[in-house]
Amino acid sequence: MSMYDHFRKEERPLVDQVVEWKENVKSRFVHKLTDFLDPREQQVVTAIIGQDPEVRFSFFGGTEATERKRAFLYPSYMEPTIEDYQLTAYKVHYPHKFIQLSHRDLLGSLMSLGIKREKFGDIYVNDQDIQIVVAGEVSGYVEANLQNIGRATVHLEAIPLSTLLIEEEEWLEKSITASSLRLDVIVSEIYQLSRSKIVPYIESKRVKVNWRIIEQPAFQLQSGDFLSVRGLGRSKLIAICGKTKKDKWRIEIGMRK
Repeated sequence: MSMYDHFRKEERPLVDQVVEWKENVKSRFVHKLTDFLDPREQQVVTAIIGQDPEVRFSFFGGTEATERKRAFLYPSYMEPTIEDYQLTAYKVHYPHKFIQLSHRDLLGSLMSLGIKREKFGDIYVNDQDIQIVVAGEVSGYVEANLQNIGRATVHLEAIPLSTLLIEEEEWLEKSITASSLRLDVIVSEIYQLSRSKIVPYIESKRVKVNWRIIEQPAFQLQSGDFLSVRGLGRSKLIAICGKTKKDKWRIEIGMRK
């Protein structure tokens, strides 16, 4: 069985990249710091490097609870420190008495700076508190150029990572059965809506699988997939546990509280 058989076709570029990182660390005795990875990308790194005795890895994004994290790959004799992840955290000051900013507002303004999404970690927005984590190598540029978010003038204050407010997500686990592993079928079962109501969500680009927009209702899901449906919430497929006597799939899922 090929290594690629364990991953989707669209994940092959990432698989090749991780293999290259691994081999460089092993053959050249150097370390590798990646950009921010989403949880699915972290799963790919973990699956490929596994228990290799010569290459170790760890993830960190500011706190243990952050979703997006940088991976640090290193030789087995090395011990990484927090400084090795090169993270900078900011508190965003803005006139919160007069305007309300959203996660989308902040991400849009960050992307307009011409920096790729992979250089930004988690964005925390809660009432008037806004915090962001960015890669250290672009922090100076972000601090100098992020002066407006929407109609609001903003000021960034560098803060210690220890003061980040990001909290670990809580998931409610439950079991469902479904006639197939199609995206529209699974989402319909998770959120208890008819497929006729779910399909428009998918076709209007409101559904993501592993942080990527999927527009095909027939897209086949796998164990470990993360789902996001705008307006309905987030969920994940924890495990696919075979079929029932009525030939339906038994699936353990998690729903974000």
